[in-house]
Amino acid sequence: MASQGTSSGSQQTLSLPLILAFASASIPIQALVLAISVHLPRYFASHVGLELAAVGAAFAMVRLIDIPIDVMLGTAMDRTRTRFGRYRVWMLAGTPVLMAGCWLLLQANSTTSQLGLSGILLFLYIGYSMMYLSHLAWGGVLGPTYEQRSKVFGAIIGLGVVGAVIVLGIPIVMDELGHTDGEGVRAMVWFIIGATPVTALLVLLSTREKITPETGKAFRPVDYLTLLKRGNVLRLLAADLCVTLGPGWMAALYLFYFKDSRGFDTTAANLLLMIYIGAGFVGAPFAAWLANKIGKHRALMVTTTIYSLGLVLIPFLPKGNFLVFSPGMFVVGAMAAGFGVMIRALTGDIADEIRLDTGREWMGLMYALTIGTTKIASGLSALTFVLLAYIGYQAKAGAVNTPQAIQSLELVYIVGPIVFVMIAGACFIGYKLTPERHADIRRQLDERDALSEGGASALESLTGDTELVSASRPS
Repeated sequence: MASQGTSSGSQQTLSLPLILAFASASIPIQALVLAISVHLPRYFASHVGLELAAVGAAFAMVRLIDIPIDVMLGTAMDRTRTRFGRYRVWMLAGTPVLMAGCWLLLQANSTTSQLGLSGILLFLYIGYSMMYLSHLAWGGVLGPTYEQRSKVFGAIIGLGVVGAVIVLGIPIVMDELGHTDGEGVRAMVWFIIGATPVTALLVLLSTREKITPETGKAFRPVDYLTLLKRGNVLRLLAADLCVTLGPGWMAALYLFYFKDSRGFDTTAANLLLMIYIGAGFVGAPFAAWLANKIGKHRALMVTTTIYSLGLVLIPFLPKGNFLVFSPGMFVVGAMAAGFGVMIRALTGDIADEIRLDTGREWMGLMYALTIGTTKIASGLSALTFVLLAYIGYQAKAGAVNTPQAIQSLELVYIVGPIVFVMIAGACFIGYKLTPERHADIRRQLDERDALSEGGASALESLTGDTELVSASRPS
């Protein structure tokens, strides 16, 4: 089977079909992310009948509680060594957990307590973390060079757009067939349940995994704190927090804003959101191309600036005019897709830098930290529901809001994202891990890996003892 794990120093050729097959796992993952960000909170508040503040608090609480779990999962992944691979076994294990978590979402009803909803969400997030984290960390080692990493994560973000567009299209189709908004959301969840095992199997059967040799000492819990003392790690985490908080803040309020402030009905608002998300087909490869031209950190600065300028124009566009809104939503969406490409690719580069210094694999833990900051941002964006409830905005279906409540909604929707996204770009001012520096890091890592593996092979040829060779390799 082509997917067998190996610690060989050779790296398989990253053809376009291989990259796309590997990236396919992002289809259900990003479909779930969009459903959680945009539709599920409103579904529980407007259609299941739970209190808006309780829904917001449940989503925020679970996202924050789940962060230490991500760190433990990332640590466990980096220390896993099996003949099947390091990260692939975690993707295999996470698939049924994610599916079961989605099914539990469908069982929630008006009698579900805030604690019960929190338990369901926590179980779902554990499965999500197992799949998403293993996929990202595996992608980081699959394309080790500066250029390859941009291409791999460009494909991951680009195919993630497929999942997002599909779940956006489902409620539109369901509406045309005469179904309610709530039934459309339930259909989204069933799509995620079906797509998860199919794409996971495609990844597992098509992609080999290189297990990088380790030459450092055994891990100690205190060593994890060393990450937070490194300037590039702090830059990355701050940027990831802000670049996620901005669009996440908007996503949480999107349907409320575009229906009550901009004058669109549910179908038109979903079509505009589909344009925004679908623009990632252009934005993700554009960001990867731009990164390999001017550097990933500079590409992030460019995309965050264009994104913020686009948001400034939204309040001045004529209400309810779909044709006028469409180009702006496309440009802003294309830039947002670029954020993900740059942050994920930069994470792999910084993990390489740390591995060169320490002799240990930090890829899984690094991606766990960025997922953690993403969840903190998502949790904070979910608190916008609590804020809206405080200012008197009514979220239940059919509710009529005052002009003051609508104005507060508009202010919350626009100002926060612009500030956060611009801070994200500013985090990489003075960043020194350039393409040339990373190429030197990769050269040193490859030379050290070859020495480590060459020594083990020589020992095996002299002794014929594969168990002794295995023991001589760092675990």
